Parts: sequence; structure tokens; C-alpha cells
Amino acid sequence: MNSAVLITYDQDGMVDEAIALCKSADYNVKHVMRQEFLQKQTYGLSTGKIEDLKEIISTTKPDVIVFDEILKPRQHYNLASELKMEILDRESLILQIFEKRSSSAESKLQIKLAQARYEMSRAKEKVKLAKKGEQPGFMGLGTFEVDVYYNEIKKRMINIKSKLVKSGKQRKLHRQSRKRLGFKIISLAGYTSAGKTTLFNTLTGEQNEKNDELFTTLSTTIRRVMIKKEIALISDTVGFISKLPAYMIEAFRSTLEELLYADVVIVIIDVSDNFDELRKKFKSCYTTLNAIGVESDKMVFALNKSELLDEEEILDKVDLLELNEDKKWIDISAVTQKNVDKLKEIISNIFQNDISQNGDKVGVKTYEN
Repeated sequence: MNSAVLITYDQDGMVDEAIALCKSADYNVKHVMRQEFLQKQTYGLSTGKIEDLKEIISTTKPDVIVFDEILKPRQHYNLASELKMEILDRESLILQIFEKRSSSAESKLQIKLAQARYEMSRAKEKVKLAKKGEQPGFMGLGTFEVDVYYNEIKKRMINIKSKLVKSGKQRKLHRQSRKRLGFKIISLAGYTSAGKTTLFNTLTGEQNEKNDELFTTLSTTIRRVMIKKEIALISDTVGFISKLPAYMIEAFRSTLEELLYADVVIVIIDVSDNFDELRKKFKSCYTTLNAIGVESDKMVFALNKSELLDEEEILDKVDLLELNEDKKWIDISAVTQKNVDKLKEIISNIFQNDISQNGDKVGVKTYEN
């Protein structure tokens, strides 16, 4: 396993997530440099901190520097030039994890598209620098070669998109087939490592991979499940994460669009998170689902890992997320199966249109008496 020095924000939740990202990309974090601010113009860090970082590098001798923020191309270039080290920002680290996790032909294409878009965003800046004379060539190439490289990326993206269109048509045929057979569709969504795969296994009796690493699910998995004596289909989708650029969401659109056609979308939330983490992750999930176009009426918020909290703590977090206002929610445990049967009842009610379109869509109190 390669080693890394991690630069991240001075917040425990962000540090834990950044270390988990590094672990998922097979990097052993030798040192964590915690900072209040990571968006300084030249390097992302102040010049003084760059000198501190050089000393840390000299002592720990890492293979890479992981910068837990989205770096601008110029900042990335400046850091690499100054430190003489490979620099991975948050985007490139997540792309490495995606590449490692991809297994299906479609997910591999989606990763290639995301990687090409990442390259494209940097190629544009490098073309600008080369033409202005601020950067003499690119990787030893001249301006003409840079333009050729830029056009090559565009051609590659067109080719990948055409293949994804074909894959999307195949998905559409499968959806139409399921609809003709009368199957109701349930989709699981949520922040990565919230417990989607564990709940999927609990509902289906499957034993899909589950571990502490992030993004164990990239391809959509669809299985049959019994909901009140009715056979339905349930799918597990890629997990969300904060600061995921729009182009990455777009690259996975053919997978995520399964959420659009679901009759019910169960949004799994790790309710054991502290308030700040809970708010951040909930916002990331809800914003992404809205961006995809998922209707809020279809969503059921499953507050997972609730066995770790008492009733008052759960209610405090429900209030924090404003779930009582107009959203359906239930506290569950995918591990102990707490309230899993009641979750099925809620799903069944939605299938049968028993929940009205008006004021009956409020929080579903399910605390055990």
C-alpha cells in the first residue's frame, strides 16, 4: 500500500471521511495536516504552510500528497512544481476509487467519461497558459501539441458518450419490460457508507459486499423483494458524497436515473452521525436527488443505525433535518432489523396510494413503546 500525507480541514468528521477516502484508494495516511482554510489563491495553502509541508514530506517520505479540496488547475500545477510530489486533490482521489471499484462494462465507461472530463477541465487551463506563454509547453509539448491533446480528449468523450447512450437504451428496454410485468420499483439512495448495502441485504436476504471502505457500490444491483405478499424489485445505487462535482454526477446519470423511475426512493441516513456531519450529508443527498429530478413525494427517509441512540436523540435529529414538516421518515436498524417490517408497511402504503397528496405525508412516528 502506498503512503500519503493528507491535508484536510480541521474538523473531526472531515478528517475521518478524508482518511476513509485515502484508505479506499489504497493509501496509508502517514500524517494529517489539519487546516482551517484550503482555498488560498496560489497553493490552496499559505506560503508558510508550504514550508511546514516540505518538512513533513522530508520526515515521512510519502508517495503522494492528498489535498482534500478541489484544486484549480493552476493551484495543482503550483503545488506539484513546488513540492516535487504527485498531488491528488479530492476529485482525482475519488476518481481513483471509482476506477478501482468499477466492475460492470457500464460503470467502467462512466468512470472513463468522468476521468476525461477531469482531464478536459485541466487541459483548457493548460492551453490558456501555453498560449499566453506563462507555461512553456505541456509535459514537454508545444502549443500545437496541447491543442491536439485537447481535441483528442473531446473525441474520446464523444466515443464514450455514444457507448453510454446504447447502454441507456438497454436500460430503458429493461425498465419497460419490468413495467409490463407490473413490478413496483424500490430504489435505495444515500450518502456513501450510510448502510445502503446492509439494508439491501436485509430486505433481500443477499450477501453483497459490505465493509468500511467508501463506494463499494458503483453498479446498480436489482433483486426481487417481498413487500406485504407483493413481489417488487429493489435496486442499490452509487453512494453520494459532499463536494462531488456536477460532471461526476452527470457521468453516472445512466445509473442514477434508475431513481427517477422508482415508485419509492428510500434515502438512508446514518442518524448516529453528529449534528454537523448529519446536516452536511443530508444536504448532499437531498441536493443531488433534486438535481437528478427525483420527486420528493417518492422519498422515504430511513434513519439508519438508530439502535445507537435513544428516542429523544432521534427526535432532536429529526427536528434538525426538518423531517417533520412534509417528509416521510422512519427510524430503523439494518443490522438489528429494528422497524424494517414497519418500513415495508410504509412502502406498501405508497404502492397502494394510501398516503394522500395533501397533509398526510408527515413524519411517520415509529418509536417502539
